[in-house]
Amino acid sequence: MPRPELPFNRPYRTGAEPELVLEALSGGWTGGNGPFSGRCERLLVELTGARAALLTPSCTGALEMAAVLAEVGPGDEVIVPSFTFVSTANAFVLRGATPVFVEIAPDTLTMDAGALADAVTPATRAVVPVHYAGGACAMDEIAAVADRHELIVVEDAAQGVGATWHGRALGALGALGALSFHETKNVSCGEGGALLINDDRFAQRAEVLQEKGTNRAGFARGEVGQYTWIDLGSSYLMSDVTAALLLAQLERVAEITAARRALWSSYHAAFEPLEREGRVQRPRFTAGSEHNGHIYYLLLADRAERDELIRALRSAGIQAHFHYVPLHSSPAGLRFGRTHGELPHTDAVAGRLIRLPLWMGMSDADVERVCEAVAWALR
Repeated sequence: MPRPELPFNRPYRTGAEPELVLEALSGGWTGGNGPFSGRCERLLVELTGARAALLTPSCTGALEMAAVLAEVGPGDEVIVPSFTFVSTANAFVLRGATPVFVEIAPDTLTMDAGALADAVTPATRAVVPVHYAGGACAMDEIAAVADRHELIVVEDAAQGVGATWHGRALGALGALGALSFHETKNVSCGEGGALLINDDRFAQRAEVLQEKGTNRAGFARGEVGQYTWIDLGSSYLMSDVTAALLLAQLERVAEITAARRALWSSYHAAFEPLEREGRVQRPRFTAGSEHNGHIYYLLLADRAERDELIRALRSAGIQAHFHYVPLHSSPAGLRFGRTHGELPHTDAVAGRLIRLPLWMGMSDADVERVCEAVAWALR
């Protein structure tokens, strides 16, 4: 009898979600910036050390808010790694800015600080380091370049909830940070995100942007007698029902992170012999990075071997996936951005990387099944 299919991802539920969602529904406030939104935002500030946190419908929405706050526009350049999700660049393209795609480091798969330094021009306005697989970028080197050229640092920490760099939460290191609570992330509410604000100069305007360009937040605090349209903005609010779902997860973030790291470590130990034999490369992280077990990936010899391994695992009832198509070679990337130099590591990694199942609730037997299937396919 064939074993059941092992999914790539399965969103975790703590068990507290139904009660909290029912409480939100019963409380009469289901729109944005309600009681549960406030509780989540206060908890995010406590967890990350950010100066403020605003819940958004997605990490994409948080990045779009950051692009407005950074005041980028036509003629400006924003430096991003090519190996990332489209929202990293799209948020700035929507403002008329040009994303400049740079290389990643071949070990950590995060932005190469040397490539960043070389790509800065008088038109550069911001830099967006992407913390890949729940591990930090080389933030000391990136911050040094940003400080030297007076660039705004917007962290794409979509995968970084629960991860740290030298004890500081990812997303709370730059001027602005964006988090994701998509169903594929460690802490999830279906669709959702947050903008972390770490520079006071952005706090008041961020509230206005989130509330469709109005000073409604100030009105709610009794600071103005009525609210009106005063700036750019859009509907960057998370429903309070969704926030109730998120709260159940945020309150268990330490437990979730520990469990995922344990699964990650089991994979890492099992694949050590394959790496020693030169068959795979296991994940590596920047010094000082405390990852959150978001992704376990392997780098194979080439695209053909990677694709064959995905097929072999599928035949064994195991879902495994590649990851990003590099933005610099995508149709929209070619249209809206420019590439700084050659990106051989980005191109190679995109063709060699496979992501393995990793989700809260996987058993030791599940992990062993994946490891055995990989070893058999690569024998």
